[in-house]
Amino acid sequence: MTVLIELPWLGLIPAALFLAAYRVSRRRLALVAGIAWLLYVPYEYAMLRRWLCSGECNIRIDLLLIYPALVLISAAAAVAVLRSATRRRHQET
Repeated sequence: MTVLIELPWLGLIPAALFLAAYRVSRRRLALVAGIAWLLYVPYEYAMLRRWLCSGECNIRIDLLLIYPALVLISAAAAVAVLRSATRRRHQET
């Protein structure tokens, strides 16, 4: 995930995917994941530009909370969307 530190705009990719998944599945967890990623991108960009840290940004204790939270919410949203898709598929047959 260090690539997200150097290129924070890449966080827009999962944000767009989860927001699109929400639009299709209407699973609120996908919306929450998309918003979480959207909030992460400007935060990480501000850290990259050193707007939110004073000098020593190399030790990022905040990422010990942020990355696991993003991973957990993303995984939960992916599971919810996939379950929704399989249920819909079974209802159609």
